Amino acid sequence: MIKRILTLAAAFAAMAAAAGVCVVALAYALYAVAREYMTPAGASAVVAGVAALLIVLLAVFVLRKSAPKEMRKAAGSEEPTLTTRLVELARERPVVAGIGAVAAALVIARNPRIVTTIISAAVAGRAARAPDPRKR
Repeated sequence: MIKRILTLAAAFAAMAAAAGVCVVALAYALYAVAREYMTPAGASAVVAGVAALLIVLLAVFVLRKSAPKEMRKAAGSEEPTLTTRLVELARERPVVAGIGAVAAALVIARNPRIVTTIISAAVAGRAARAPDPRKR
């Protein structure tokens, strides 16, 4: 029994090591291709950006099953907020959500004033709401 567990653990460790080698090789290949078109810092940023995008897509894919539709519907019959709808979209269609996140990041990178406007609107919206008497 213990021999089987140790063999299984060794197999998982070998697969994890192989996956790590593949990730490093792919990152280096992406860096080499990007280096042909931009500076080393820019190529490094491309590799980091792609890695971050893959992490986000993987997280959305893994977490999208965390709350079944029946539980979400039973949680409340009130109108869902924009944030709730966006989270549901990300869980149901992770590729669409990932593309939307990349598009939003590109827009924000080109025009940083948008971030200021969004933060100002969020703060103003929160200040305009009446305080909840139950939280006192």
